[in-house]
Amino acid sequence: MKRHSWLKTATVLSGAIASAALFSSPANAQSTEGAPAPTDLVSAVQQGAPIFEMRAHYEEAEVTGQNDADALTLRTRLGWQTARWNNLVGIVEFDDIRNLAGDYNDGVPPAEPFATIADPEVTELNRLQIAWTPTQSFTATLGRQRIAFDDQRFVGAVGWRQDDQTFDAVRLDYRQGAFSASYAYLDHINRIFAEDLDWDSESHLINASYTFATPFRLSGFAYLLDFDGGGVSQSNETYGARLSGTVDAAGTRLAYAATYATQSDYGANPTDYDADYYGVDLTATRGPVALRLGYESLEGNGPNRRFITPLATGHAFQGWADVFLNTPNTGVEDSYAGVTFRPDWSAPFFSAPALTLVWHDYEAESTGADFGDELDLQATASITQRLSVLVKYADYNGTGAPADTTRTWIGIEFKL
Repeated sequence: MKRHSWLKTATVLSGAIASAALFSSPANAQSTEGAPAPTDLVSAVQQGAPIFEMRAHYEEAEVTGQNDADALTLRTRLGWQTARWNNLVGIVEFDDIRNLAGDYNDGVPPAEPFATIADPEVTELNRLQIAWTPTQSFTATLGRQRIAFDDQRFVGAVGWRQDDQTFDAVRLDYRQGAFSASYAYLDHINRIFAEDLDWDSESHLINASYTFATPFRLSGFAYLLDFDGGGVSQSNETYGARLSGTVDAAGTRLAYAATYATQSDYGANPTDYDADYYGVDLTATRGPVALRLGYESLEGNGPNRRFITPLATGHAFQGWADVFLNTPNTGVEDSYAGVTFRPDWSAPFFSAPALTLVWHDYEAESTGADFGDELDLQATASITQRLSVLVKYADYNGTGAPADTTRTWIGIEFKL
């Protein structure tokens, strides 16, 4: 039986107030920039702004030993953000994801006999939150919301998939000069697999940073994750630090990040383990060209005794083929190099082009065994200010397990 979610109840009650005002306001309410400050809740809604997005993804997946899969999915996002009233701002946002064509395993049981493309059909409440900012230094946010810390290596929104990862949470943010700190209590994890594979949670997130200067920002974090049901084995406590910054030298901008974290079992996790994480990333940008080098190590010490990142935006790390979303029991080391080219060129209905190439080489962390390599390619451009397109390709060549995997995407996105 699921435990009672007091935060989910609070979220619904608080959101109901904003929703009632939304639907009681005129149907043709528009965002009125420069209008007088709202004097009541209804006028705060009327002076708010609509949220409207449409994103179509076509994806092909070829995985050795599985039937090829393809999916044409469309995500429609509709919502409203209120104007600020009594230091409060509310957001109501719904997502609808449709499978227009194709055969694939969407990751939700029962499994279809095809390779996995984790974009299940669903219509759901994506965000329902109220943020209170009584001073410039403090914000409290209650409800279903996105949470992303640092580079999203440990906590993120998984924005690549059609169904975002959001959290039923209470979040507190404090900022004073060069110092910032955040705390969040997570009551429910709305994962990317529609509503069928969500996790109840009693988790705590703490992230604090101090920017000494542009080249030197130090962050520390503690993520205490305790999940129910299918997430029990993913419960863990992770403590770490991250050093990052940028330096300009002779026309070249250098950006770097170095992260260390240590992890162990926590809460209801039945497995006793300890594992470490190391990551270093360096990017040099000169004119339209950016060169990137990096290394990641996630330790593994046997069955279920490995460093895991259950709330991360995993697609952004260790290759776009997504073969290492779950850390192998022997851990994984990823050495990578990439280049991005952004020419200063535009034409009618085509601007801001960007081409990216990344090469990955993988090894088992504990044994040094060769896991194979991967080539990733991506091209993006803007058609108009609100319409963008992408073509993306990932080709992982393994040495056994994980299986060889090739993924191809074509996407188009409109944002109001």
